Amino acid sequence: MASARSSPRAGRTTARGFATPSPAEKAVRYALLVLVLLLTVGPFLWQLSTSLKGPGEDVFSRTPDFLPRDPTLANYGKVADTIPVWTYAANSLVVAAVAVVGNVVGATLAGFALARLRFRGVRLVLGLFLATLVLPGEVTIVSQYVTVRSLGLTDTLLGVALPGAIAMLNVLLMYTAFRAIPPDLDAAALVDGANVRQRLVHVGLPNVRGMLSVVVIFTFIGAWDDFLWPLIVLNDPSRYTLTVGLQYLNGTFSANPRLIAAGTMIAFLPIVAVFAVLQRFFFRGVEEGAVKG
Repeated sequence: MASARSSPRAGRTTARGFATPSPAEKAVRYALLVLVLLLTVGPFLWQLSTSLKGPGEDVFSRTPDFLPRDPTLANYGKVADTIPVWTYAANSLVVAAVAVVGNVVGATLAGFALARLRFRGVRLVLGLFLATLVLPGEVTIVSQYVTVRSLGLTDTLLGVALPGAIAMLNVLLMYTAFRAIPPDLDAAALVDGANVRQRLVHVGLPNVRGMLSVVVIFTFIGAWDDFLWPLIVLNDPSRYTLTVGLQYLNGTFSANPRLIAAGTMIAFLPIVAVFAVLQRFFFRGVEEGAVKG
């Protein structure tokens, strides 16, 4: 009788499966997701709310209102009147474009060569790439500045973009993506008489588009949000990038948090636009591994 009573319960457990979470586990997971959502999206929503508040609303009160009582877009217009925000945005766009093109071309070629070509010293080169990831960027910033100055590129947008034109992390990402392509595809291309360029264009690139989008997004965000390096290289205020130019919204003796929040939102919107366009390929690149036949 005991075994008969226990069999339906065991059947229900088996039907649920080992990977199916229990209701308590689901509750814990959703609670953690809500907590992470508040920690990540909460500051963004607070900045957006502050940028829409009018001059009559107190943003320094003990219990400030999350929703603006009198929402207005005037703060965004005041940002454009205070600093040449569109000039700074154009400078940042130039720097980001040079960095994205350099990483897409350079990291793709380097990753393909390390993953699909056979030459003497390939493991040594790969080890050097891995070793550069151990060093933080602040360690090499002096040597980077000396190199840029010796090239006569100080106080230029090209001097800002050049050190980030190819990142070792992106090379390793492309190396991993190319390594995931089955060797049989390369062998079949060689049998058909394909050279290295044809193998890269017709075999390699169609299977690493997802990882390329990851490289584009990471490179754009890194170049667009960089503050320290443009601050060191640039001296002419007309050549400032957006992140450096936004410091003028914070006055010496007073600062309007509404304008600072509006400027922050202006700097954040291009990142949202780039990610919205490439998100479909981004998540495919994160899960890269399956190759189309």
